[in-house]
Formats: sequence, structure tokens, C-alpha cells
Amino acid sequence: MAECHPVGFQWVMEAKQRGATIIHVDPRFTRTSAVADLHVPIRAGSDIAFLGALVNFVLTNGLDFREYVVNYTNAAAIVSEDFRDTEDLDGLFSGFDPETDTYDPTSWQYENVTEAPAAGQRDSAQPGGPKNGPDQEASRTDAETRHESAQSETAGSGGPSIAEKPRRDETLQHPRCVYQILKRHFARYTADVVQAVCGISPEQFQQVAEALTRNSGRDRTSAFCYAVGWTQHSTGVQNIRTASILQLLLGNIGRPGGGIMALRGHASIQGSTDIPTLFNILPGYIPMPHAAQHENLDQFVAADAGKTGFWGNMRSYTVSLLKSYWGDAATAANDYCFDYLPRLTGHHGTYDTVVGQIEGRVKGYFLVGENPAVGSANGKMQRLGMANLDWLVVRDLAMIESATFWKDGPEIATGELATEQIGTEVFFLPAASHVEKAGSFTNTQRMLQWRTKAVEPPGDARSELQFYYELGQRIRYKLADSADEMDRPVLDLTWDYPTEGPLNEPSGEAVLREINGTGPDGGPLSSYTELKDDGSTACGCWIYCGVYSDGVNQAARRKPRWEQSYVAPEWGWAWPANRRILYNRASADPDGKPWSERKKYVWWDADEGRWTGVDVPDFIADRPPDHVPADGAQGPDAIGGRDPFIMQTDGKAWLYAPSGLADGPMPAHYEPPESPVHNPLYGQQNNPARQTVEQGDNPLNPSYSEVFPYVFTSYRLTEHHTAGGMSRTLPYLSELQPEMFCEVSPRLAAQRSLENGGWATIVTARAAIEARVLVTGRMRSLRVGDQYVEQVGLPYHWGQGGLSTGDSANDLVNLTLDPNVFIQGKVGTCDIQAGRRPRGPALVEYVEDYRRRAAADPTDEGSDA
Repeated sequence: MAECHPVGFQWVMEAKQRGATIIHVDPRFTRTSAVADLHVPIRAGSDIAFLGALVNFVLTNGLDFREYVVNYTNAAAIVSEDFRDTEDLDGLFSGFDPETDTYDPTSWQYENVTEAPAAGQRDSAQPGGPKNGPDQEASRTDAETRHESAQSETAGSGGPSIAEKPRRDETLQHPRCVYQILKRHFARYTADVVQAVCGISPEQFQQVAEALTRNSGRDRTSAFCYAVGWTQHSTGVQNIRTASILQLLLGNIGRPGGGIMALRGHASIQGSTDIPTLFNILPGYIPMPHAAQHENLDQFVAADAGKTGFWGNMRSYTVSLLKSYWGDAATAANDYCFDYLPRLTGHHGTYDTVVGQIEGRVKGYFLVGENPAVGSANGKMQRLGMANLDWLVVRDLAMIESATFWKDGPEIATGELATEQIGTEVFFLPAASHVEKAGSFTNTQRMLQWRTKAVEPPGDARSELQFYYELGQRIRYKLADSADEMDRPVLDLTWDYPTEGPLNEPSGEAVLREINGTGPDGGPLSSYTELKDDGSTACGCWIYCGVYSDGVNQAARRKPRWEQSYVAPEWGWAWPANRRILYNRASADPDGKPWSERKKYVWWDADEGRWTGVDVPDFIADRPPDHVPADGAQGPDAIGGRDPFIMQTDGKAWLYAPSGLADGPMPAHYEPPESPVHNPLYGQQNNPARQTVEQGDNPLNPSYSEVFPYVFTSYRLTEHHTAGGMSRTLPYLSELQPEMFCEVSPRLAAQRSLENGGWATIVTARAAIEARVLVTGRMRSLRVGDQYVEQVGLPYHWGQGGLSTGDSANDLVNLTLDPNVFIQGKVGTCDIQAGRRPRGPALVEYVEDYRRRAAADPTDEGSDA
């Protein structure tokens, strides 16, 4: 966090000054480790084993915050007797189909509860996305083609639904209650297993376990911060799930000083998820409709219409969004233009798009602030895909590698591509930087902060807002005389914004007002609870409703901290409703009283008959703690007074997920797709539901291979920014980190005769790169079982362009994806040799020789052995 998120890390340091204990778990000793109370070196990709052992420590020693767990989680829910755990099936959950590598979650459901949507999907018959490959269309069954979108996202931000509230045993003694299932599931995750899997000593594990549990409970809370070190794995979603389970058992969710904070990589990544650049969700985490299932609005909202909790208002959110898009053209008679929305026909994620480029199915591509030639996994596939396009639009601050790959990419040097044979027409359009445009950022705590323009953009540089607005205007102009019904969605869009300034830029505030939403009188709305399903309200993103309440840009507020409470509600604006902690009803006990005076945050005021506190209560304001919903209640009416997790259909936080995940209702440790060791917990080596990308330029290193005996993992540096387009072009930053390098332990350096400051070649079955060698004790040799595991640390910022040039670490990475959100991994196996890599065609032969030797490697026993 100090290395990659230094601005946010200042608050960690302030907490340390006030007595907080800082524990840093990371494969490398970094700037964070240097100021932490404890650094815990861990083998990359083994996080679930470590976190699972902490869960087991809590459960075995009775250290869970029992009153919180019983009342606010599904620990008491009874699970179907058909469910079988990984403990019963050697690493698999019940319902696994080895032919499709997908789970049928029917047996995961609660006892006597109707089957819920599978794997985050909105139709229980929908399987997960199939393997990618040239013959995928021909091999699919009708059922398989019905849904291939990223599954956990399609359920929306409230998660998947369950049909009714489960039967509960609040003594937690029933053998099939979630609490007992958790205890059995995590029982094998011990300190000895942590040593055998992660390379962490039992003594150090004990230090972490005692510190965490000592600082959790009625009077104290602990927080977790994570970034792509947890997410970019074939078990990425389940890594976060394990941390969530642990934090819920300790009572650290919905309370001040607790939580799990995702550290976003750069400005407004949270915003680009809320108002999405993702293929499978609409603004506010409304799932994208699917062509085979959602022929009309009623079908689309049917899965949510009967929900308890606030997702029961799905129709209001959706109709208001459609009115925002199409205005007067959206009427009840035409289903509010629901037919105008695009439909999913399959998995349309970024890596499927790359395969489509290579296979000739994708003809054009927009790159806006992205540099996949360097910044995306398997850079060679990215460049081969772009070389097969008809056209490519690149909007960036500098001439990045994705704009110049056709003349200076690695494949030009090796002869795999020839400039004169690449037909891609590249349009480079200079972009305005963040100081050259006005608008809002949404940061990792869901806070919108408005920034004003400091200077006009130079030359032809333009903001994204102006680019897309003008592009839309030009398309609409060309279609103005069209009578084709296919063009109506574009022509009927509400696409008129006031312009301002010397460049006639669209007003960002006008867009924010549209996102906020308006009522029947055209005035701004103040809360998403005002949204209606009758077409009388319009709102571009329901969770942002209120950011322009009272006609005031709430995101632009800058009241000093000494003029307001420590929660600082008048600094920016946080969705939803400007509350700073989600589910903060959980900060009070079941009777509505603060758990302790020290952690007083939100509580029930019996005299006023309302919830009150230092934050906006995340609960129905006048619903008392003893409220019991009427039988058959739906939507918000079904929320009980002791149900703080109001977006969940049962009002409880899920320790066990009966639906919504593609790879199991609980986390389990699986080895990364490429690993030097066997899985000591189960016979199942890898995540059985992982998504593979079967393409010739995406080979997989065999596990346990002597040809690829080492682990590599990528990371970022403070001095460089993401793929380097904003930093390698600047002399000051290039001087601070002038060359691509690799970090290795003294033991590994001795094994491979690597010299500090010398050159090394790092090779996988995909590529070979070279880097300067940094021999350092910051990379530990980890004892894992009966062997040492050595790890190679690789920053990923370098490419062919800029002042500081070098090979790209992402060229080494295989594409094997998490089955829930289809994110790539950042860990693999490699070899490392002293000296510089071969040049020209010799580099291709060098990598091919490794492939041949690995295929004949007698230590390879198959990835699922």
C-alpha cells in the first residue's frame, strides 16, 4: 500500500501513530513492510490457505463475535442435506460436471428453499462460460449458449437472490447449519498447513492470529486492505470471500475501523465500475439483459421483483435508467425502450475480445487510457490481436506501445509480424490529462470528488467527455434521415448537453445532474428511494442519486475537517445517500444500542423513533430493532429490524454462499494454474471451474516442472504508473527507475549465477524477457513442505516506448481466468538464466526449445493430478 497507494497510506501511518498494529502480508519486503510492525512473506497464490487457517483459528478457539455472528450473518441457516463439501469429495463441491467444468449449485441451497440462480446467474439453468477456442460455437449446447457473462456481476451489487428466508438454528449446533459446515470445512487449514503451503512459520502465523483476534470484538475492530495481489488469480473472488468470512466472524463489517478495503489502482476505477466500462452490467450494478432470456422488461425484472431488501425495487431503478437514456421516447407503451438495450449473447470480456481479434471476429477496437500491449496479460496475444484488426482508435497522453506495435513491437523484431503486412489502420487521438478537464473521480471508499479544470488542453487534445459527445453527435447526424428501425436507439437518445469554454466542451455538471436524476417536475432528486417504476423519474445511476440534490454539486464540497465531525460528511459525496460505511446498522447491537461507547457510530433513538448517529444510517430510518416483517412481505418491507445487510435477500451477511459463485459456496485452496508444488490439501490441484483460454499463443507451463522451477509474480512501483505511458515519458520518473529489473533472493542468485546489476533472462512457455538483476534479501527463500520455493519479482511498467525502455513482464503471463469475473492471474512459473535474451528469430526458437523440453519433462503429472 505504501508502494502502490502512497496517498491513502498516510492514514495508515496516522493510525500507527495512535497505536494501531500494522501487519503486511506480501511475497516481497516493500516500503510497506519497512514501516509495518510485522512483515509476513507468503508464496504468491497461497492466500486462501493463510486466510482459511485464520478462520479455523477463530472457530477452533471460540473467538468469533458470537452475538454479531448469530444475528447478522447466515451462520444459523440450515443447508440442504444433499450438499457435499470438498472434505467429502477431495477438493470438489457437490454438483460439479467434469465435462463442462461447471457447477450445478442445486445441492448448495438452504434446506427446503426453492433453488436459487446458479453462480450469480439469473436463471438456474444457465451454466458458466465455456472454454474459448476456434470451435467453441460448434461445440456448445443450447443451454451453454444462454449465458456466458461474468457470473457474479450479473446478480448486481446486492448479490444473488434466495427465494425465501432459510430455517435457522440460532444455537449453532445443528450439524448442517452454516457455522458447523464452516468449522468442518476449514478444520484442515492449520498452522502446519500454512507452513506447508505458504511458507509461513507457525510462530509467525500465531503472531498474526493473536493480533487480529485481540483487536476484534465488541470494543475493537480491524481492517483489511487489498489490491490486485488478491484479485488477479484463478481464485481471485474466493480470496476476497475468505477475508469476508474472517471479518464477519470477528464482527468487523459495517463498523467503524473495520471492513475490507479494495485499493483501486488509479483515479476513478471505482467510478468506471459504478457507471461501468464492464460488458455485463449497467449503471448501478444493474445486470445487463441477456438475449435468450430477457425479451421484455417484465422478464428482466422478474428475478428481482419478488426479492426482499432494496433490490426488490429493481424495476424502479431500471425504468428510471431507461428514461434517462431515452427521455420522452421511453413510455409505458413501448416498455420504456427496453428493446433498445444491447443484449448479451455470450462472454464478451476483454480476453474473449482478444481471441476474437486473432480469429477475425472482432474488426475494430477503442483503447481509451489502456495500453494492452504492455499492461494486459499475455502481451503477445494482445499485439497479435491488434495486428489483425481493420481499425484501432487509441486515445492517450503519449504515443504508447499499443499505438506503435505495428512498427516497433517485439514481434516485428522476431519476424513473427511484418509492418508491411499489418492492415490495421491506427488512429491516435491525443487526450486531455486530469488537470485539463473538469469532472468527478470516485475513489475506493465510493466517494465522488469534483475537480475543476486548471488549464485548457493543448493542441488537439480533448477530454473523453468531449470525444464521446462529439462522436455521438456525428453518428446521429449521419443517421438523421434514416428510416431503419435499427437506428432508433441512437436517434432517440437524450444526447444534448450545454457546451462551454473555448473548445465548446459539454458541461460535466450537466452530465452529473442527469446521473443524479430528476423527478416529475424536472427538479433534482435527493435519494434513490424517490425513484418510481411508472416513468415519472429519470436517473442515470440509481446509487448516485443524491449527488446533485437541492441543485447543488455535492461532490464539490470542501468543508475543512475542523468545521465538521470526524466522518466529514461535507467533504465530497459518497454513494449511496452520502453514507460513509455500508451496512452500518451492524455497528449497533441487535437492540439498536452501540456495541461499545468507544465504537459508537449508528444507533436507535427510542425517544425520536429513528436511527441516528454520526453517519447516515444504512437502514430504514424509522424501523425499530424489534420489527418483524409480515409474512410474504417483499422489497424493503421484508427487512427485519435486525437485518443490517439490506441488499441481501435475507438481510444477513453470507458466510456461506448458497448461490452466486461459479466455483463453490465456500473458498478452498487450489494451486495456481502453474505451480511448482502439489496441492497438499486436496487431490484437486487447481480451481476446477477456472476458465482457460485455449489459443496457440497461450500455452500453459506444466506444474511441478523442472524446466520451469521458479515462481514469478508482477507488481508496480511508486515511481511508475501502470503500463508506463504516464511515467516512462517523463525524465524525472525515468531517472528514478531507469531500467526494467527483477528481484531475486541470494539463494536463487547463487543457483543461477546471477550477479547484482547484471542481466537475467526470465522465460515461460509464452515468452522470454530480460531484466537487470537485483539480488536482495527482500525476496525470501520460502520453505514449502520438503522443498524451497524461489520467487522472482517483476515490475510490469516497461515497454518499447518512452525514455526508459525495457521488456514487459506481462508477456510472460498465461491467461487462465477466475470463473466469476474472468480476471487474469499475475502468478506463474518460469526459469531464470544469467545473461541477456536472444535477439530476432532466435528468441522464438529459444522459447520453443523450452516448450519442447517442458512437454517431455518427466516431473509433469498433469494439472489436476
